[in-house]
Amino acid sequence: MDVFASAERLMRMDDTAWARHASSWSIWTRIPILPLLALAIWSRVWLGWWALVPVLGLVAWTYLNPRAFPPPQRTDTWAAKGTFGERVWLNRKTHPVPAHHGVWVRGLTIASALGMIPLVWGLWALDPGWTVAGLVITVGAKVWFVDRCVWIYEDMIDASPEYRSWLRTPGDGA
Repeated sequence: MDVFASAERLMRMDDTAWARHASSWSIWTRIPILPLLALAIWSRVWLGWWALVPVLGLVAWTYLNPRAFPPPQRTDTWAAKGTFGERVWLNRKTHPVPAHHGVWVRGLTIASALGMIPLVWGLWALDPGWTVAGLVITVGAKVWFVDRCVWIYEDMIDASPEYRSWLRTPGDGA
């Protein structure tokens, strides 16, 4: 099972959604989703069942986020290249990605998943130390994953004319 392809299908990402997700606004407003979700879950202490309102709002935002912003005018940014690298990684069966990237992508994905253990425990037990540790591990690994995807894109930009076509810089008429 390819967890990356499964996530793409779950999010229903198509070319239009990917183009919009390349916006820096999309990436930078996506990073705080997990910490805000943790806060929303923690808010059950104060809000009781009403805590489901911000939880469901954040779940909805997770789905809507890649579609919420217009495609960027320029795509030579860290955020855009990160999304391009993710697309390249998802397309690795058609255009193989160098093996050293796979080691890091899988390792960072595992690290992010393992960070969920202290996060979930911290939220269950209402323990701020475990919660923050889990968030640091999970979000840190995810941001590092995006950074690795930038590298993947830069290494693979010439593997396909499609990959090259995603890059728009100032003054190129795009």
